[in-house]
Amino acid sequence: MFFSLTGELAYTDNNTAAVDCNGVAYLCYVTLNTLKELGPIGSKVTLYTYLKVGEDVMDLYGFFEKEELDAFKMLISVSGVGPKAGLAILSELTPSQLYLAIASGDAKAITVAQGVGPKVAQRICLELHDKVGKLGGSAGGVTFAHAASVSTGKGEAPKAIAALVGLGYSQSEAAIAVGNCDPSLPASELIKQALKQLGR
Repeated sequence: MFFSLTGELAYTDNNTAAVDCNGVAYLCYVTLNTLKELGPIGSKVTLYTYLKVGEDVMDLYGFFEKEELDAFKMLISVSGVGPKAGLAILSELTPSQLYLAIASGDAKAITVAQGVGPKVAQRICLELHDKVGKLGGSAGGVTFAHAASVSTGKGEAPKAIAALVGLGYSQSEAAIAVGNCDPSLPASELIKQALKQLGR
């Protein structure tokens, strides 16, 4: 129904922002990442929006970038993930960080969001893994598709990633580092080269 709102920023608090569009102010639930981008009260802003209509509610969600809105829609398509959890996740992770976490199976990175437990994070990784693998884009010089194949594929890469996770690196960090190495190398060499990158 609403694609975006453009107007004057009229109000903000910890999780909402109101945009005045020709005298009518629309209150949107927003992520912390969006709040950081909005600027001072009175500045001109555009928010990409998602309208949730329920039995007793009509809630509007606003995002500074369309990529963040797309990530939000993807998250709430997962069973058991509502708008509140979607906002919490995107308050902690940028869309690129989220996609990399999903592609590499890094559920732990998603649990940093308030109210998101390990089971929900695992479900997000499982249900969205293939979708994210088909997305263009990259993080840390590794495409999401490559991170997905490195983490779950055959060969030595998954072993190297598991070893790096055992050393205390996150699944996402390990997937990026191993993804930047020659996949034909044995696991021991992949670990050495990945550690050099991670030590920079």
